[in-house]
Amino acid sequence: MNRFLEHHDSSIRFVYSCFDRILLNAVIQPLQRPSTIVWFLREQQGVRGRLDQKFFRRLSGDYHDWVRQWAKQQNVEIIEPPDVRRENWVQPYYQQMTQDEGVAVILKTLEQANVAVSQPTTGEPHIELKPRRVWQYYFYVRDSSLGPLWLRVCPYFPFHARVCLNGHYWLAQRMRNVGIQFRQEDNAFLTCSDPQALQEYCDAFGPDILHFRLADVWLQELVPYFTEQQRLTYFHDLFMSQVEYCTNVIFDRRVSLSRLHDRLLDLNRTLGRPDKMSVIYGRRIPGETARTCRSRIAQYEEMPVLRCFYKNCSLKQYGRNGLGLRVEGTVNNTWDFRVPKALENLPTLREIMKPINDRYLDVQQDVLETYVDGGQLAQLRAPTQVGSRRVPELKLDDARLLAVMEALVQFAPLAVEGVFRSKDLHARVARALGKTTASYKSSQLRYDLSKLRAKGLVQKVEGTQGYRLTDEGYRVCLLFLKVHQRLLAPMTSATQQPSPTDLKLPEERRAKLDRLYVQLDRALQALSAEVGLRPAA
Repeated sequence: MNRFLEHHDSSIRFVYSCFDRILLNAVIQPLQRPSTIVWFLREQQGVRGRLDQKFFRRLSGDYHDWVRQWAKQQNVEIIEPPDVRRENWVQPYYQQMTQDEGVAVILKTLEQANVAVSQPTTGEPHIELKPRRVWQYYFYVRDSSLGPLWLRVCPYFPFHARVCLNGHYWLAQRMRNVGIQFRQEDNAFLTCSDPQALQEYCDAFGPDILHFRLADVWLQELVPYFTEQQRLTYFHDLFMSQVEYCTNVIFDRRVSLSRLHDRLLDLNRTLGRPDKMSVIYGRRIPGETARTCRSRIAQYEEMPVLRCFYKNCSLKQYGRNGLGLRVEGTVNNTWDFRVPKALENLPTLREIMKPINDRYLDVQQDVLETYVDGGQLAQLRAPTQVGSRRVPELKLDDARLLAVMEALVQFAPLAVEGVFRSKDLHARVARALGKTTASYKSSQLRYDLSKLRAKGLVQKVEGTQGYRLTDEGYRVCLLFLKVHQRLLAPMTSATQQPSPTDLKLPEERRAKLDRLYVQLDRALQALSAEVGLRPAA
């Protein structure tokens, strides 16, 4: 378990990581060379005429006719869709289906694809694979194992195809088969009666399942050009075009996720810096690549999304369905991780992408813990309700509060296990304020102590008139005093009323403490520029 999950464990219901959206290219490998195309058509298909443009046009026309006849037999509509988000637009067709498996609708669109093109010559036409804008068919399928998916088939030889599916639907079907109770909303599980089994199924999802259902079942049915004997050699190979791998952290309450996500959005605007991305992706990022590393917050379907980029990869983080915090890694070119695109390498890609998501969450915890308020300072600065009485907040620049803290951490109150009475502090606090005990009254001291009691920094000793400074109270008092006396006061003075002569003083003649303050001032300027508060000097 990484530190982020460990830190928020009390608020988390369960966590799982799985493949989400997968986009595959399907090609018949032997038919990617012009010479092999000619040999196949001559020797395997017995074509004796000229392999000219009319021949390939007639070949695609036969496929168009087959699709129309097949759709009529299956009672499936062929539609040219409007310019809308298709995943949502086809949902009514899925809802009208009465069978567990089949095609819901076929969409016909004009798109670019690599097709065999005949170049006229004096002798035998020259065949090449060229990109052309042609009509293609999207078969929106409900598969009994993989769930909803689509296959795009190009009707032009050599029948390139594309497949899009989501791993969550396969997981849902597996859990139904074994009786695991779950609630799924979109592509996320918000409840699960057996999270351990869910993760085991996530890890079992692999290329064999996809090859069988996609290449051996659907593509064979939707590309009926080849004989059974020819399919032993001429079959569609699957290659990864885009792969999403997500880690879903499901919280037990909406408020837990909401507060955390708001803080993450606010604190992580510079998460895409090369040094952070190098940690997340586990790779050295050279100067050329570093220029493309960036992060941004975008609005996607009314959800704020934190997104950072590296080469052809990206990482997204966003809240989902009110309970899920999702980290979603996307790879558009597997060679960025030195992984070949063949689908057989999907398990290797999982071994790379899962640690990336884990390291992303680990870096998030760095941001939350190290230099950023984790909520404790906000609690100290917020008013506290004690019974019917409202106790004001603690302010870092409250002179009276700082004087009380200074008196509390001195040796005398701590000598008897931190127990003291208000009269023991009265003179010390007044002296720290530069006042007399007459101008700083005991009632004022008791009021100031009540603020510390409300925050649990000071406790009343039962049965006595004494108080005790708690361990946490001692540390908070020291922190407030150090920040104010050693940093806030001198830095504020130097910033608001800088001495002109200081700038003329040579570096070697300055006291060591002054030199450190100058370094701190420069670091604060750089920090301000980095978080976007002001341009760098």
